[in-house]
Amino acid sequence: MLKKTIALVLSTSLLLQSTSIVYADNINLPDIGTAAATTLSIGQEMEMGDYYMRMLRASAPIINDPVLNQYINDLGKKLVSKSESVKTPFHFYIMKSDVLNAFAFFGGNVVIHSKLILDTDNESQLASVMSHEIGHVTQRHLARAMENQNRNSPYVWGATLGSLLLTLANPEAGMAAMTSTMAGSAQNMISFTQSNEQEADRVGLRTLAKAGFDPYASSEFLQKLADQSRFSSKTPEILLTHPLPNSRLTDIRNRSLQYSKKNVSPSLNYYLAKARLAILMAKNKNTAKLLVEDYKKLNNEQSKTAIIYANALADNLSGNNQKAKQQLQPLLDSDPNNIWYIDLMTDIDLALNNSSTAITRLQAALKKAPNSSALQLNLANSYIKNKNYQQAVSLLHRYTFDHNDDSNGWELLVTAYGGLHARAKEMSARAELIALEGQFQQSIQLLQNAKNQTKGDQTMISKIDARINQLKQLQKRYAAYKR
Repeated sequence: MLKKTIALVLSTSLLLQSTSIVYADNINLPDIGTAAATTLSIGQEMEMGDYYMRMLRASAPIINDPVLNQYINDLGKKLVSKSESVKTPFHFYIMKSDVLNAFAFFGGNVVIHSKLILDTDNESQLASVMSHEIGHVTQRHLARAMENQNRNSPYVWGATLGSLLLTLANPEAGMAAMTSTMAGSAQNMISFTQSNEQEADRVGLRTLAKAGFDPYASSEFLQKLADQSRFSSKTPEILLTHPLPNSRLTDIRNRSLQYSKKNVSPSLNYYLAKARLAILMAKNKNTAKLLVEDYKKLNNEQSKTAIIYANALADNLSGNNQKAKQQLQPLLDSDPNNIWYIDLMTDIDLALNNSSTAITRLQAALKKAPNSSALQLNLANSYIKNKNYQQAVSLLHRYTFDHNDDSNGWELLVTAYGGLHARAKEMSARAELIALEGQFQQSIQLLQNAKNQTKGDQTMISKIDARINQLKQLQKRYAAYKR
């Protein structure tokens, strides 16, 4: 049972358990993670990661905004390309949450909470959190934890996993449950993960520096959180159960001393991402207002541009599309290949019934950036709005093949097939969508219904039968993780 439940127990944040002081060194890091191969193969890790990611899609507010998704994955890929001992693909997600946190688990899955992004001061700080989580994956800390499973009660680990999942779906209720569950064994868990956190700090710092970011960003961000805890009436949520001791800060500061301070130029994409998050994801307008005020204080070209973008986005969402277009057009004219501007102008054009204009712009943009997932999804959506359903289907067939875990592509394909009145294909696409949330039985039933709608199309019947068999196999294998 423990092997099935431990996967998320050690889901870790940059702010997790305290570490003892070990100073940075210049020697190559050993590939300690390979020691876990006797417990869990890479293939098994990826399978378990896929299972838990389906659970998260079903229960946690994963953000499916195409532009934000492309940004966080591009940033993640930059870091992974400079990481050591990479044995799995990596996928990066943003989760809407007012709890400051980030965590990684099997299969190279890294989840960043929206509040953490908004609370960082620069892209190097955000990258420092991500590189730390990448370190947990490359050093196979979860698999290595399994080798020590007899040190802890399976009941404790199982209860902690349940609390963590509850935290992801409902942070306030989940945090209370986590506190209660961990009350009797917190010290043992902290001691157990000290070396993991220390190793992830060291590995992450090397990755951060090699990727061209400021290596001092880790200690700066941790100091900021420590100051918030010290001088604020409300302690950051993650620090309630995982305090940040001075030893952790001292450790990271001393490791940073082996690197030169880097003055990294402000990233416009970073400013735009924070603006988009603040406008789209905030529960109230206060978050966006505070962000704009911060940008005004910075008073650099990137922050000024991001304020204009934020205002145009807010006007678009409130229905003031002519005003939004008036604000955004100069930005697009000066930077016609910027996907943030193209994406927003597409939404404005579609709202003003100018879908053909949006299509022309997107087609031109894709010639220069053919691998942009955000542009492909925008074009497919624009085809659908313009009732060019067959063109949308052709594009989405390629997209869902390359990005079969992106619910955006399957949702658009469902709509496109609906426009063509292709009922069987529409149901097949919807089956893939709900399978991404682990609802295998419902997915299989939809495919059975789609099969009944094929009217003698033997080729499609064969494809549906093959997919049903695949889903049945997944359902059988993943059932063990529920016990």
